[in-house]
Amino acid sequence: MIRLILVVILVALSVTFFLQNREEQALLHYFGTTSKAPIYKPILSAFGTGLLIMGLLLFPAWIKLRIKVRRTRTALQLAEEELNRLRPPRTPTLARSPLLMRENPEDEDAP
Repeated sequence: MIRLILVVILVALSVTFFLQNREEQALLHYFGTTSKAPIYKPILSAFGTGLLIMGLLLFPAWIKLRIKVRRTRTALQLAEEELNRLRPPRTPTLARSPLLMRENPEDEDAP
């Protein structure tokens, strides 16, 4: 839940920055070429590129963890089935509490 709140705050701040700086121009120098662009475009493209690279780097680890979780759940389910198979069947018993087993409360003092 905290992550979701942080993401919402980050997106809200980014949107307000982009909206407030629509008219500002940035002079971009890239491999000997020069161009003008609104300042939010290079920032937005850098943010998007960072998200794309992060996603590509974390995707294999995420897949490995999903496979591990699936195997662990399967192993847990098999272990629970084996435990239920090995457990003796339950029979209903009439359980009496120790207080109800006494016939008379006066018998407690008797030797």
